[in-house]
Amino acid sequence: MILRFASCSMDLDRRTLVRAGQEVHVEPQVFDLIAFMAQSGGSVVSKDRLVEVVWKGLAVSDATISARISAARAAMGDSGKEQGILRTIPRRGFTFVAQLDQDAPPAPAAMPPPDVRYALSSDGTAIAWSALGEGPPLVRIGHWLSHLEMDTQSALWGPLIARLAAGRRLIRYDLRGTGLSERDAPLTGIDVFADDLAAVADAAGLDRFDLFAASQAAPVAIRFAARWPDRVRRLVVVGGYVEGRVHRAAAGEDLDEDTMLAMIRAGWGKADSPFMQAFATLFAPDATRAQRAELVAMQLSTASPERAVTLRKVIDRFDVRDDLPKVRIPALIFHAAGDAIHPLSQGQKLAAHLPGAQFVRLNSRSHMLLPQDPAWAAMLDRTDAFLSG
Repeated sequence: MILRFASCSMDLDRRTLVRAGQEVHVEPQVFDLIAFMAQSGGSVVSKDRLVEVVWKGLAVSDATISARISAARAAMGDSGKEQGILRTIPRRGFTFVAQLDQDAPPAPAAMPPPDVRYALSSDGTAIAWSALGEGPPLVRIGHWLSHLEMDTQSALWGPLIARLAAGRRLIRYDLRGTGLSERDAPLTGIDVFADDLAAVADAAGLDRFDLFAASQAAPVAIRFAARWPDRVRRLVVVGGYVEGRVHRAAAGEDLDEDTMLAMIRAGWGKADSPFMQAFATLFAPDATRAQRAELVAMQLSTASPERAVTLRKVIDRFDVRDDLPKVRIPALIFHAAGDAIHPLSQGQKLAAHLPGAQFVRLNSRSHMLLPQDPAWAAMLDRTDAFLSG
């Protein structure tokens, strides 16, 4: 039997625990404790009941129980402070609070560490890139939060990378100024990002290839396809836009640029900051506690607060309205109905200006689609069918 919760997958028959695509070593008693709590239905389990099941009724001290609880939390990516999976109920016992899914497929096998290479962009900036899998080439354009080494082990991006690389040669890279790419690279406008994509494709030996573009990667893909029309075979866009935030009329619920930038400066990489609460609500409202913790870790590893602010300013000024008439490639456009970062109308506008583009309205409120969202699987199923055409 496979138990899935948060970013974890437990195989009760093989007695293995996988978290974020990486197998985690746990002691037998700790494994039994996690398995029992995960199947407790959310009820409060007393210490006496734990001793009866896990220790077979042997006499154990409170310190021993506490040590095993701590080890269990660490194995699951939880902590005594967060208690997002295993919660202590004072004077009563413990309860398993993460949502359990026994029917979902097991987490993908751990991916090997990426073979990181560097491409030299037209202005001399070093762009970190990596390839995974075999088959027709697909380039996943870099976006605001990425880190080549962290992403493959992440519960946020790991499952997506594994899925995109299945039956394909997936090329991905970190944006200039972020992740493993050159951190102090100039951020002068959309053209340098298109140049970076060209440099990575050249370094990977690609002539004609497919593109997967999420969020601000969409206008980069459009600019690239307008400049090099013969290099792109098919385009998949998720939550993209034509006009950046500062170029489009603001709706009443839109967050203005100044407020967004102030929150980034004050709370970037701080788990308990109002910014992180707002960030998660806007970008991934249904993220688990473990996934929110990964967002914090990724922010700190991807860019400094000031770098994040500078990059945010640049991507909010992307505008590819003049490029659209030059783009004539098959395109599949996804957009979540409740996307709070880029409104549905931007995805519709993108599809309307690309001849023959397919538009899919996703029943989701997330800008960052996560594996537990049914829209995530729907998007990837349609993507597989589209790219195989």
